[in-house]
Amino acid sequence: MPVSRGVKAGIVGTVFAGMLGVAGFGAYNVYTALDGGGGGGGSGNGNSGTSSADAAATQAPLTTKQAADTADDFLGAWTRGDIAAAAKLTDAADQATGSLTDFRTNAHVTALRATASTRSAAQVASNTVPFTVDATVTYQGLTDRWTYGSWLQVSRGPDGKPAVHWVSAVLHPGLQDGETIVTGRAKTPDLEIRDRGGVVMTADKYPSLAGIFGDFKARYGTKVNGGTPGIETYVEDAATGTEKQTLNVLRKGKGARLDTTLDAHLQAAAEKAVAGTNQAGVTALDADTGGVLAVAFSPAGGFDTPLLAQVAPGSTFKVVTAAALLERNMTPSSPAPCKNGDNYHYGRAYRNDGGMNNLSADLDWDFKKSCNTGFIKQAGKLGGSGLVDTAAQFGLTQSWNVGTAVTDPSVPGGTDDELTSEMIGQGQLKMSPLIMASVAATARTGDFHQPRFVSPALIGKPLAKAAGIPSATSRQLRTMMRDTVVSGTAAGPMSGFGPDSGAKTGSAEIDGAANPNGWFLAYSGHVTAAALVVGGGHGNTSAGPIVAAVLRAAH
Repeated sequence: MPVSRGVKAGIVGTVFAGMLGVAGFGAYNVYTALDGGGGGGGSGNGNSGTSSADAAATQAPLTTKQAADTADDFLGAWTRGDIAAAAKLTDAADQATGSLTDFRTNAHVTALRATASTRSAAQVASNTVPFTVDATVTYQGLTDRWTYGSWLQVSRGPDGKPAVHWVSAVLHPGLQDGETIVTGRAKTPDLEIRDRGGVVMTADKYPSLAGIFGDFKARYGTKVNGGTPGIETYVEDAATGTEKQTLNVLRKGKGARLDTTLDAHLQAAAEKAVAGTNQAGVTALDADTGGVLAVAFSPAGGFDTPLLAQVAPGSTFKVVTAAALLERNMTPSSPAPCKNGDNYHYGRAYRNDGGMNNLSADLDWDFKKSCNTGFIKQAGKLGGSGLVDTAAQFGLTQSWNVGTAVTDPSVPGGTDDELTSEMIGQGQLKMSPLIMASVAATARTGDFHQPRFVSPALIGKPLAKAAGIPSATSRQLRTMMRDTVVSGTAAGPMSGFGPDSGAKTGSAEIDGAANPNGWFLAYSGHVTAAALVVGGGHGNTSAGPIVAAVLRAAH
């Protein structure tokens, strides 16, 4: 039977925290934007059967022990194969019964052991319990061990007692609505995925690519020649029978070759660069072609920050804003006074990082030091559509067909406070590291090449096209981005890079978040990269070292 609401295929373990951390942010507090460098109880009478103390107890917050004990009881019942007992410990017993039964039968799981893992302070506070599943899968004489991580959350059920909140991720975090887990012959052949130099790449070696490689198989398994299906445990769309994601392989098939734009060496560097930094993601591109060279995020089983984030990019967007101003008769040496707390046309007042002031500043100084007010005071030069028009030259007003699932760029545009907010990378802008790496590529070359993982012929949908920016604008942007490396906010992480390099730092403060998101984009030669660290603070100290490590690996 179909299982209940889950999460995006391929996401494991800490996805719950990752989704809250990246996709669940609310509005942006622009005034304080850092740009930085960076029911009551019963009556208690003898006929009620429930005392006021009992009623209060069913509404009180759960204790750490209650959450842990409930999780242990559920995992113990599941381990014993007592589906009825396990389902009874959830807040949706009927649905849990069906899903747990299907998991045993359709996935051919003959035995399993589910064990709670150590919880972080945040997981304790949210009554979330991570756990590991060590399962035995048996199918047509083949037996294999399948181990993975997942999580559950304990809350009060309809009767007020502690209960496991039932969602598909309890079974496996690679499920969405209308999907089930099946073991059998795969629907499509295996793929032998190769990088741009012919090196074979696997999800085991490059864990951030596991979900992308699974999507490649679903998209291209029948479009490339050769290959035979293997025997696998996989996620299936119950309505269409489509294989969505491979979870475990009992017997390999013969792989059909899929050539990609990825670079195995840079992918390894990117995986290493984000390791240990929670909710961090980086993307690297070939500026001359748009080919995606690397995509990595941490934890590797979490939310795909580099491709799917939908958040404001902070001051890294000043690359686009600067291009818009340069195309409207400003130059890097044009006066642009930096005054903390300034506003445009008596609108919202903006704060500069560290309260910086420089009344003799020019546009280049504002860019390399990341002064907010030096930019917003130029809003009159852009008119009602100037920023959006320039964003369109960077390809930021279209949908992108890159060969796998990504978040499209969004530049809504506006007037007054929305315009000035977008000028400094806040407001309603929505970007990902992939998008901002492309912005860096257009700044360096002047041309827009829509990012892609595979050949356009395989993608089968038109790639986005855009005019790019004039060569003079590109040249001036390169000067300003180089100055940011030499004597601006990017000087620390980009130390030692040569003359064909440039960067921009940024931070984006989020309402309700303790720390702003850290952003950084840069190029060195024909390789560009952008990174986001959720809650990382200033971009030069959080995202900057990640980008610099990837770019150094390119040389």
